[in-house]
Amino acid sequence: MHNAPRRTAIVTGAGRGIGAAIATRLAADGMAVALLDLDKEGAERVATAVRASGGRALALGVDVSERGQVDDVVARVADELGTPTVLVNDAGVIRDNLLFKMTDHDWDTVMSVHLTGTFLMTRAVQRYMTQERWGRIVNVSSTSALGNRGQANYAAAKAGLQGFTKTVAIELGPFGVTANAVAPGYIDTDMLAVTADRVGISYKDFKAHLVKDVPVNRMGTPQDIANAVSFLAGEGAGFVSGQVLYIAGGPKN
Repeated sequence: MHNAPRRTAIVTGAGRGIGAAIATRLAADGMAVALLDLDKEGAERVATAVRASGGRALALGVDVSERGQVDDVVARVADELGTPTVLVNDAGVIRDNLLFKMTDHDWDTVMSVHLTGTFLMTRAVQRYMTQERWGRIVNVSSTSALGNRGQANYAAAKAGLQGFTKTVAIELGPFGVTANAVAPGYIDTDMLAVTADRVGISYKDFKAHLVKDVPVNRMGTPQDIANAVSFLAGEGAGFVSGQVLYIAGGPKN
């Protein structure tokens, strides 16, 4: 849309992988992008590439599970880039283990980043969206929400994000704000490589094993997720809200 207003987007977990691809794509779509990550150097590398391509980008280090940091960073984005009306919550960690070996800390860490982080970011940004009477919130869930061995914490968090998304869609819809979730399947990222290492097989063999269950017969890429987020974050998605889009190369439910 050539006559669409210039939007400012915030992407968490933007230092690498899916988050980096999403931030890069939204910048290519014409948005100014704030790249938030615990790894500020990683976010800065992505922001530098965005600027080299002619985009506007700001990299900020933040722990999304800390309310004070979140509120400060969102205010800074509003001051330096413009009113944030697009939010993509992608920040995440894994602490995989079977239930009987999972520690309290493994559980709490995953919950605080995925769920508390998404709550704090969404609460901080929604006031800008409701004032503008336009907003797009996209939360990154996972096919693990349907259940995945060794991921009781991660699966619970990613399922929780879906309930959070649907509730936010109901509450903020009257203000012109949509909220949706994308749920990636097997995506070729560093995080998946960590999982291969945990189960004790080579990443190449692990990928070959996973692809056997994917109807389109390939792994997903971060760009596959970014393409879907681009639509959900755009001007044309105003009547799509409260949805969970599984991006997994085949049907999931």
